[in-house]
Amino acid sequence: MPMKEAAQRAIDEEGAPPEDDRLKSLSPIEREAKDLIYQRLLKVMDLSLIGGLADREARHQIRQICDMLMSEHQVPLSLVSRQRIVKRIEDEVLGLGPLEPLLADKSVSDILVNGSGQVYVERRGRLELTDVTFNSDAHLLNIIDRIVSAVGRRIDESSPMVDARLKDGSRVNAIIPPLAIDGPSLSIRRFVVEMLSIDDLISLGSLTKPLTDVLSAVVRARLNVLVSGGTGAGKTTLLNILSGFIPHSERIVTIEDSAELQLRQPHVVRLETRPPNIEGRGAVTQRDLVRNSLRMRPDRIVIGEVRGGEALDMLQAMNTGHDGSLTTIHANSPRDALGRVENMVSMTGIAFPAHALRAQIASAIDIIIQIERHEDGRRRVVSLQETNGMEGEIITTSEIFRFNRRGLDAAGNVLGELGPTGVVPGFLRRLRERGIELPIEVFRDDADFAAGRRKS
Repeated sequence: MPMKEAAQRAIDEEGAPPEDDRLKSLSPIEREAKDLIYQRLLKVMDLSLIGGLADREARHQIRQICDMLMSEHQVPLSLVSRQRIVKRIEDEVLGLGPLEPLLADKSVSDILVNGSGQVYVERRGRLELTDVTFNSDAHLLNIIDRIVSAVGRRIDESSPMVDARLKDGSRVNAIIPPLAIDGPSLSIRRFVVEMLSIDDLISLGSLTKPLTDVLSAVVRARLNVLVSGGTGAGKTTLLNILSGFIPHSERIVTIEDSAELQLRQPHVVRLETRPPNIEGRGAVTQRDLVRNSLRMRPDRIVIGEVRGGEALDMLQAMNTGHDGSLTTIHANSPRDALGRVENMVSMTGIAFPAHALRAQIASAIDIIIQIERHEDGRRRVVSLQETNGMEGEIITTSEIFRFNRRGLDAAGNVLGELGPTGVVPGFLRRLRERGIELPIEVFRDDADFAAGRRKS
């Protein structure tokens, strides 16, 4: 490493505790010392001037003043404890206070704050209660306000709930009294910097190699795909994986409430909704963005999650030449997903005959992928279905892949296999028309999987 870079790194890390140590909670003595020094800091330092400094310089100044205050008050603590206290004070002034150690922990996927005295995290799909707390509800409200104001949004009694995101892309929802009865509530869905790869999902048991080959062919052949699942099931992660199969020569427009998709293609236009201002004006909805995207000459439209009237515009786009679209929906089964799309179209206030609307849905959506988070914390694709058309008033589907669940082992892990059902999909002809060859053996219901099904 060049000397200049080494010197700069030394400045950045000056006085910082070891990485593992940052994740430890303060002891009662350390917490008392931290509160004392922090209150003294507020009196001797003009924090309004900090905002104009670079983060590195601001932290350096805070560190120097804290060291001086600790010497003045003769705080009887070790060097490591002092470093930890100073780091917490830096987080309090510049970051998100008590949440910063959790945000630094890469094993945490969700942070759930239920009032000032209770903070849960999710690790590897399971919830854990932490010993992190806030000084008071006012302290928590201050942190929430810092988050939402950074992205130009607001939260108060007249607008007591808000969606926002952190600088790193993590998704945030906050809701405060009078709607939150037991105090402010904050939910943070962590943004994964290192996006999981296909191989990662296969090794985790979320996908299999044969299913991956099918999904790759489906996306490259420009079939319209709907990813269905519950909250935290891994829909966005799977959508990121699917989008990776889109050729780099295509123009992609993404539409989201809070931007979190991580597309790697060179030609991507990212659109994000906007809430109304204080006067209740200026809102831009997903439906507005879907309509506008059709004028942007997209090769593909990727909607992070369809949840309202934009479902109608999405269906019309899928049926009028904008094939190859990808989106997600909250639903517990592929059949529920189709029903939810139908209900969302009704939100537009436009009355469609049931048969005509369902025929349009069946024509627009080619593939439904169902993903679930099981009780062992693992996310798994549990079904891949193809829409076949209409039979009377019902949309008919064929299940091509299914997760055959067989129970739990002694450690609470879900047992089962994800494999083909033996049904050869109708889209195989469409793949071949586009020059994409997929061996028919991929869909063969092999003996092992069939035996597993019989056991259930």
